[in-house]
Amino acid sequence: MDENEQLEMLSSVKDLGFVQFLLADLHDDLPERIARFRQLADMSLSMGANGTLLSGGQATYQAWQEARSSFVLGNYIATVMLCQGLAEHLLASFLEMAAPLPPKVSFHETLKRSLAAGVITDLDAEDLKRLMELRNPLSHFRSFDDPANLTRRMLNTGVMVDDHIRADASFALSMAVRLLSLPSFRVDR
Repeated sequence: MDENEQLEMLSSVKDLGFVQFLLADLHDDLPERIARFRQLADMSLSMGANGTLLSGGQATYQAWQEARSSFVLGNYIATVMLCQGLAEHLLASFLEMAAPLPPKVSFHETLKRSLAAGVITDLDAEDLKRLMELRNPLSHFRSFDDPANLTRRMLNTGVMVDDHIRADASFALSMAVRLLSLPSFRVDR
């Protein structure tokens, strides 16, 4: 049996069928995707005129690329998780350029050191803690009784889950852009 026959055994859908599914999916929320892309473009105006320094290597770069893409595609939980990871890698790697950090530095320690170094402000630190508080219940199980549980948030506020995670993702992305717009990361020359 050749590879093509094996693939056909796993799925009865041919390539043209997949194209039809993809086009239908794109058609269904194209206006929303365009609106999210515009939102991202508008937020990004505050970044350096000549780009942004993405310290932290490939992990930081990929997190930024995938966070933007996830947001536009409407993958809101992924956006929150990627933006928090981006913040952690960006700040810790920037700090490590000046002085060695512990091998597994915590995000709280990174925030503390970033504040002390003047990389971020108190408001930035508070918002980064909020971002972490949004990500943690998405990464780690929370019982239904926990106020951070997504379903519990919906029931407590009367706001649908999709609206919660969309707002969370919008905040997360705006926080990532805000970090990348800080003087330490802007490239204006």
